[in-house]
Amino acid sequence: MKKVKEYINTSVLTKIVIALAVLLTLVALFLVVTKNAPLTAGDGVESGDTCKTVVVVSSGDTLSGLLSKQGLNHNQINEIASVLKSNGITGLRADRDKIEFVRATDADPVNKIVVIPSPWRQVELTCDSAGAWQCNTVEVERNTRAVYKSGVILDGDSFYLAGMRAGIPAGILADVYDLLAFEMDFERDIRAGQHFSVLYEENFASGAHVDNGHVLAVSFDALRGNVKMYRFKKKDGSVGFYDEKGNGAIKSLKRTPINNAKVTSSFTTRRKHPVLGFTRAHKGVDFRAPTGTPIPAAGAGRIVKRGYNSGHGNFVRIRHNGSFETLYAHMSRFAKGIGVGTTVRQGQIIGYSGSTGLSTGPHLHYEIIKDGKHVNPLTVKLPAINNLDSANKAKFLEYRKSLDAGIEYLNAHPNMFIVL
Repeated sequence: MKKVKEYINTSVLTKIVIALAVLLTLVALFLVVTKNAPLTAGDGVESGDTCKTVVVVSSGDTLSGLLSKQGLNHNQINEIASVLKSNGITGLRADRDKIEFVRATDADPVNKIVVIPSPWRQVELTCDSAGAWQCNTVEVERNTRAVYKSGVILDGDSFYLAGMRAGIPAGILADVYDLLAFEMDFERDIRAGQHFSVLYEENFASGAHVDNGHVLAVSFDALRGNVKMYRFKKKDGSVGFYDEKGNGAIKSLKRTPINNAKVTSSFTTRRKHPVLGFTRAHKGVDFRAPTGTPIPAAGAGRIVKRGYNSGHGNFVRIRHNGSFETLYAHMSRFAKGIGVGTTVRQGQIIGYSGSTGLSTGPHLHYEIIKDGKHVNPLTVKLPAINNLDSANKAKFLEYRKSLDAGIEYLNAHPNMFIVL
C-alpha cells in the first residue's frame, strides 16, 4: 500500500541516483577490504542487553511466579511488584500482557524487565549498580493511516461474508454492525447488488502494523436509501457519528439488539400462534438465538419491569424516555444486577436468551412500544440523539467535505492510504 505524496521532480531524482551510485561503490570497496580480515574477540557480540526471554502471560500466571522462574528472590519480587503498582500495573491479563526479561548473557541475572500491557505503552524496569529497580514508562510512537475498503453484496451473501471478501478486518466489521444496526436489519435488509464502503484507521509502529483504530466513515446502500455515517469530534472533545447534514446518526434505540440474528417471526396484526394454535397479533419481532446468547439493551434507560409471566416467560421492560419503551422476552435468566429501577446503558447485557413461557425454541422476542402502542421495530422511525449545535455543525460540514474528498481519492487509488 502506498502513501499519498507529491511526485519528485526530474532534477532531484537524478541527484538521488548519482548519490546512491557513489554510496554503493564505497560499500563495495569496504567489503573487498574487510572480506578476509580476522575476527576480533568482540566481533558479532552486542554489549549490554543481549539475551532476551519473552513471556506471554497465560491463565493462572502470577507476577511473583513468573519472576521467581527467572531467578529473582523474594525481596526483589516484592520491590518489583511495588514499583509496577506505583506505575499503574496492578495485575496481569492472560493472553494480553507480555513480559520481557533481559540479561547480559545466559549466565547472568536479569538486569532489565519490560512489561508490555499495550502495543503503545511499555513499562521498563532496570536494576542499578546498588541493586535497586528503577522504572521508566515509554509511550510507543503511533503512525495512523486512513484506509478505504469497499464491496458489494453478492447473491446469497451475508454482510459479514461480503465484508471479509472486501478485506475489512473482523473487528472493524463488528463496529460497522453496531453502527448500522440503528438503521437496518442485517437479516431482512440485505440484497444482492448493494454497495458498501468503510474508511477506518490502521495503526503502525516502526513500520509494522499493530492494530486497527476507529471507523471514520461508513456508507451502505440500504433499502430505505443510502446510509452514511461520519465520526466527528466536537469542540468539547466528545465523539459521535453524524449523517451528511450533521444530524445525529446514532439513534436512541437499535432495531436489532442482537447483531446478525435471523428473524424467525415478524411484527404482524395476524399470526397463528405456534403454541396456542389460534390467530392473534404478534406485537414484536422474534430473533433466533441459542440458549444463553447475551441480550444487550437496545438503548439507555431504566428498567420498569422484570419478572415472569406465562406468555413472555422471563422478561425485562425498559423505559427509554417519555415516548419509547422496549421489551425482551423468553429469557433463560437475567443478568446479574438487573432489577426494577436499575439504570442501564445502551449495549449493556440485561439477560440471556432462552425458551421460557409460550415458546417452541430458544429465541429473543423484542418489542418497541411508542406512546403506549406497539410498533414494528424494523420500520418505526427512531429519534436521533446527540445532534450538533450550529457551531459544531458548521465545523462538521467542512470536515465532511475534506473526508469525502479523501474517500473519493482512495476509491480511485485503492492501494493508497492517507497519513493522519
